[in-house]
Amino acid sequence: MNGLDPKLSLIQNANIEGKVVLVRFDHNVVKKGQIRDPYRIDMTLGTLYNIVERGGRPILMTHIGRPKDKKTGEINCREEESVKPIVEYLERKLHIKFHIPEFTITPKLGITGIDTSINLAIRLLRERKLGGIYLPNTRWFAGEEGEGKIREDFALQLAGLGDIFINDAFGSWQAHASTCDITKHLPSSAGFLMQQELMNLNSVIEPERPFVAVVAGSKYDTKIKPLYALYDKVDKLILGGVIYNTYLCAKYGVNIAGVLESDIAAAKDLIERDSKKQKIIELPYIVESDILEDRIEGKYRTISIKDFKKGNKYNYVLDIDPRSFEDKDVYGIISGAKTIFVNAVMGFTPHFSAGSAALDNTIDHNRKAIKMYGGGDTLQEFKDLCPGLYLSVLDNTQYYFFTGGGSVLTAIEQGGPYGLKPVQALMGNK
Repeated sequence: MNGLDPKLSLIQNANIEGKVVLVRFDHNVVKKGQIRDPYRIDMTLGTLYNIVERGGRPILMTHIGRPKDKKTGEINCREEESVKPIVEYLERKLHIKFHIPEFTITPKLGITGIDTSINLAIRLLRERKLGGIYLPNTRWFAGEEGEGKIREDFALQLAGLGDIFINDAFGSWQAHASTCDITKHLPSSAGFLMQQELMNLNSVIEPERPFVAVVAGSKYDTKIKPLYALYDKVDKLILGGVIYNTYLCAKYGVNIAGVLESDIAAAKDLIERDSKKQKIIELPYIVESDILEDRIEGKYRTISIKDFKKGNKYNYVLDIDPRSFEDKDVYGIISGAKTIFVNAVMGFTPHFSAGSAALDNTIDHNRKAIKMYGGGDTLQEFKDLCPGLYLSVLDNTQYYFFTGGGSVLTAIEQGGPYGLKPVQALMGNK
């Protein structure tokens, strides 16, 4: 009836009264110690309210940023990646008191475990003398992304804090201890935001056609697999950012500053595919800049891809000229779509943003399509560049804003959301 797999365990069927509920959110909205956009927090308040209203006592957790150096394995617990701004926001919003436990931080290793110092806070939580507990950044813990015994111990320590586990972190699709391993030790269910995201994913996985997707990114190699999966699914595809620059280099034999030769070689397969299927809609006007650091008059210009000649060299291409979206073919494709999925910032922000604003406004002119936006950066640009439009469509049933763009792309790559490891971990856990 609700479009969810019946094997998925749901919060509404969980026995919550009188239980300490360990709940994993994706509140990864803190950058340099500040909350840029609380949307992802606000979208989880329904789950939090439901837990408390049904007599549960919540312990919250989320990851923030990337404290672990992938090359060295060292964990740097920076204050600017603390959960404190999230807690301050929740306390202002909900008028309840949260406690952040303090654990010993070992240089380079992070927090090696959860010790018994948290037990008093849990007792106060059960006695309703605390509104909630918010654990430190999960990626500060050595076991979160670790392997072997330290990971197993961390999952057991987390499970020892509560009676049941709720995962409401759709955007946290990586298989980490706090999203996957914990389900082996506690009854586990999907929160309301997780359910909502999974149901809306159906509109991308099984779209009403014509289906148009817009994808951009700062790196080509990290998007190859989801890009190909999306290419197979769409009727038409629009590219932006470095992905589009790479495509242009591969197709026209030009050189654009900042585009890697290895990526150009990899993109030739996409060019070959598209020569037969012709799904990619080219944006005809792009903005070339002599410098990356700023937008300075006389240092940037609009160029047309019609003027490309093999061997031509260009400086940085940092935006799509808004006139591209007035082009008859581009406008016609967007205005004729029945489903539009956007995981794209078209320009190199903050100085080059006109392309993103033009894209969002052009999409809004299509009043019949379902419009799905994925990812924090995509949503942030929408909000910053088109604040009036953003506010006007937040409750519009034709718009949906996913909290995790990476999760959507991974689900598309896998052919459905139930292959995501944290979702798999909830399946059948009743």
